[in-house]
Amino acid sequence: MDRLLFLLATGLARGAIFALFALSLVLIWRAARIVNFAQGAMALVATYVAFAITGFTGSYWAGLASGLLAGATIGFAVERGVMQHAPHSSPLSGVIVAIGLVMVLQSLLGILFGAQYRPMRAPFDDSPIVVGGVPLLSPYDLFVLAVALVVMVGLAVLFTRTSLGLQLRASAFAPEVSRVLGVRVNRMVTIGWMLSAAVAALAAMLLVPTELGLNPHATDMLFVYAFAVAVVGGLDSPVGALLGGLVVGVAMTLVTGYLGATVAPIGVLVLLVAVLLVRPGGIFSMREARSA
Repeated sequence: MDRLLFLLATGLARGAIFALFALSLVLIWRAARIVNFAQGAMALVATYVAFAITGFTGSYWAGLASGLLAGATIGFAVERGVMQHAPHSSPLSGVIVAIGLVMVLQSLLGILFGAQYRPMRAPFDDSPIVVGGVPLLSPYDLFVLAVALVVMVGLAVLFTRTSLGLQLRASAFAPEVSRVLGVRVNRMVTIGWMLSAAVAALAAMLLVPTELGLNPHATDMLFVYAFAVAVVGGLDSPVGALLGGLVVGVAMTLVTGYLGATVAPIGVLVLLVAVLLVRPGGIFSMREARSA
């Protein structure tokens, strides 16, 4: 029972990171109707910026802030400098461009920083807190959960209680009508890319300190798991990203703890295939798909 409680608690922290990254994929899907396969590589570039600033200043918080800013800047640069110029005749055009961007960014990171793992310091202790003889969440896990909760609540308030959020939603669901009403749709799409990239960067910066370290492929599996979460929950559903992330995080941790790390990816794949067979749009997908 002690082991089960420990795995459940750890899974919640890992699931919160998956949920954040999946939420970034949902944001970009709703804004531009594209699955951004470059999201992991873009987040990784921002994480390297955070790593460099932390090393230069000695402050984790300065690195975190600079990483978020770098993520938003990368989102702006990719949308304005690359995606706006991609052919729109086929839905695959954006996907192909994003995959090419992954190769370019990872190659540049490998050339500049090498392939070795660089340890990234966490701001809090990662040893589990023992309650009643049972090891549960560590201070860093609690920090991750708190950050994820604040970001998700903040985004919910943004999209439901602010004028900017209303314009972002209108641009995503009815771009032509929004233009007639005076909304600058292209600007809203760019802001959507910036928000999405910043959230993805945050998820990567929260995950890397718990892994082997930072290297040019550190976010590959994060993207794979988060993409599975987004598809399972529904690419149109922020709630699906949240719940799906927590479910997948807990399930992966339980499978890893009882059956071994090599079985966890197979379990995620089985879950993904099962959902696609039963409900291709995702468990929490909207009943009626909108047109881009």
